Amino acid sequence: MSFKAFKTALACTLSAAMLLGAAACGTTDEATSGSGSSSSSSTSGYDVSGIKKDASIAAMLPDSVTKDGKLTVGMELTYAPAEFLKEDGKTPVGYDVDLSNALGKVFGLDTQIVSASFDSIVPSVGSKYDLGITSLTITKERMDAVNFVSYYKAGATWVVKKGNPQKVDTSDLCGMKIAVQTGTVEEEDANKAAKQCKADGKKAIEVLSSKLQTDAATNVVTGKADVFYADSPVAGYAISQTDGQLQALGKDEGSVKQGIAIAKNDDQTAKAVQKAVQKLMDDGTYMKILKHWGVQSGALSEAEINPTELS
Repeated sequence: MSFKAFKTALACTLSAAMLLGAAACGTTDEATSGSGSSSSSSTSGYDVSGIKKDASIAAMLPDSVTKDGKLTVGMELTYAPAEFLKEDGKTPVGYDVDLSNALGKVFGLDTQIVSASFDSIVPSVGSKYDLGITSLTITKERMDAVNFVSYYKAGATWVVKKGNPQKVDTSDLCGMKIAVQTGTVEEEDANKAAKQCKADGKKAIEVLSSKLQTDAATNVVTGKADVFYADSPVAGYAISQTDGQLQALGKDEGSVKQGIAIAKNDDQTAKAVQKAVQKLMDDGTYMKILKHWGVQSGALSEAEINPTELS
């Protein structure tokens, strides 16, 4: 995505209600078919069209998933480079999109990406969506609601304006305005920091929670927030697309596993997804997808159902 396109995406998230409508910004339950093919655009996905159906793995899926011939995946499409919209405002791209398309190929199903707000996806897996694939950090709390198959790991990054004009210090965030996306682990961390500052009698932290990740970056670019906090690949991509306006602050914090969300009572689908992801890891497709987007540093070698080691 060019800087111009990134600014257009940011403007879209800020003015969607007035100008373009929420669907164009990836906030409503709008289904799109995964093409699995590439084009000449700089935001083309990895071409998964050559992946063949694995009949033995496909047979593991229950009829509730396969009966309509579609693999329905819930995503929050403002989270580049994992999942976002191309310049046309309609076509999903990103490494999570490519992985979803690849899984559809393994299962012999047509992948349907459904755009939704991040915090609505986990509660809707098993009803609206077969899977939730949207950079979901695996937490014990989320595992109470859904099953997970691990497929990636990422840290978290603090991002400020170039030169850090607000003198943000991550060791003491009291008095800062922190932008985060609603429903994320980073939002939880920011709220914990805010409570600690209050308990210590220090200046209050203002947590600016937004439905869209691009709003968090916008808030820092425009000066509404002092810093934003996001998964490391997302933060890194935002920095690369803002023409030197943003920079990372300090080193990435932690490294935790992300997972594909599956309905808690659907063990068949969880086992099928684990086998399919492992197949893509073993045959090299998974790593090719990650390298295509420059995020191979977060690769895992094993897909696990509800892993006990989360970091």
